[in-house]
Amino acid sequence: MRYCLYIFCFSISVFLAISCQSADSLPILGPYEKVDGEKVFHPVRSFQLLNQDSLTVTEETFLGKIRIVDFFFISCPTICPKVQAQMLRIQERFSTEKDVVLISHTIDPKRDDVSALASYAKNIGVEQTDKWQFLTGDRALLYQLADDHFNIVVEDSSAPGGFDHTGRIVLIDKKGFIRSFGNGTNPASIDTLIQDIDQLLIQE
Repeated sequence: MRYCLYIFCFSISVFLAISCQSADSLPILGPYEKVDGEKVFHPVRSFQLLNQDSLTVTEETFLGKIRIVDFFFISCPTICPKVQAQMLRIQERFSTEKDVVLISHTIDPKRDDVSALASYAKNIGVEQTDKWQFLTGDRALLYQLADDHFNIVVEDSSAPGGFDHTGRIVLIDKKGFIRSFGNGTNPASIDTLIQDIDQLLIQE
């Protein structure tokens, strides 16, 4: 019941944010504070993680790039393969766009270490590791980032694979602000997200 209430309130807040924007501008979403009664949005929090090449990456690594972000785990038997299929669609669609990068965060860092992520990336056909990075690191930080990106993650031994999680794919602009998201298990939703990426490329 609490989960359903969260989703309802989140959906209403996103609808209100979008309705307040002009038709030709994507809204800014995500963490914010109120200053003098006005919402002041913040970019995604600072982080330091490792990618599949064992390189340390931070939020500054991606400044100046449009980010397409998701959260997954390698052994996921349910929604992750569907979400990654949509990420592969996005990768193919924007393969020649130097300003677009994909970032997949594991929510199971205990098992998904650097070598496991490197093998996974290779197995699904990721050749340009600078264009699509798979990140692991501190569990608490990964879960905070998931929350910032509207992805709910809960360890649950009764859930398939041991985790209950959403499969949203999130669009972040060159300054680190969240601008849109789609349901990674719904191809039609990702069609809309791809349109938003095209729009953001024009705006920026």
